[in-house]
Amino acid sequence: MHKLLILGLFGLVAQLVDGTLGMAYGVTTTTLLLTAGAAPAIASATVHLAEVGTTLASGTAHWRFGNVDWRTVGLMAVPGAVAAFFGAVILSSLSAEVAEPWVAAILFSLGLYILWRFSRPRQRREPSPDRTPLRAVFLSPLGAFAGLIDAMGGGGWGPIGTSSLLASERLEPRKVVGSIDTSEFLVTVGASAGFLVALSFSEINVGWLVALLLGGLIAAPIAAWLVRKLPARVLGAAVGGLILVTNTKTFGEAVGAPAEVLVAAYILFIAVWIAAIALAVVAVRRDLRASPQPA
Repeated sequence: MHKLLILGLFGLVAQLVDGTLGMAYGVTTTTLLLTAGAAPAIASATVHLAEVGTTLASGTAHWRFGNVDWRTVGLMAVPGAVAAFFGAVILSSLSAEVAEPWVAAILFSLGLYILWRFSRPRQRREPSPDRTPLRAVFLSPLGAFAGLIDAMGGGGWGPIGTSSLLASERLEPRKVVGSIDTSEFLVTVGASAGFLVALSFSEINVGWLVALLLGGLIAAPIAAWLVRKLPARVLGAAVGGLILVTNTKTFGEAVGAPAEVLVAAYILFIAVWIAAIALAVVAVRRDLRASPQPA
């Protein structure tokens, strides 16, 4: 019971983060389940089955708050769902010994990227007057690639999709987050279908699934509102560092790193994590000082 309460709380926090940043629910919760001893395919399957409910709630909430660009959702979600289905089948066909280092490497890389994405210095730019919609030739392959990585790594739709759309500067940040969270529902359905085809549902820990689902459902509408309120840079740096440090052991062991190297890596990454959060806080304060004050 104690473990289920922790999982539920973790699901709540992860959905608050995901609904605010447009990323990190899958990466965070898969990392937790792997740490708890779940096999990679089972961890990813559990997370995606829980996400069927959380992404539906999150997408509905973002729609109600006007945070969704439906053209972007349509062009990314369908190829993403198809790719996620095949990614789930591929992961399920691998043995735990083969899949674990692969999944750990994906999660480690995504954690590193999220940490860099939200802590790096950025120049303040005026909003681009050119709001020309992104082309289908960009959005559909992006959706397929993000869906494949999401299913095979237990997460990745948000870090890949959100970051790519933000970099284009063609959508408002709140609509980037809302569109990615909404399109993730179909991607999650595709991945879940793939896992149910390749695995037996009896292999899924229903208690873990329900705990993650309930926590995410509670947090989804709150996150859709918070997307306009919280300093995303600080939150992103904190989550990225957590994912990075948590996956260091599995990734290091997968590449055969000796114990002393792992200890040094932990110290290094924790120091980087603290520095990244500090840089994010400084950047947020700088932006607040530079923002025009109401009369």
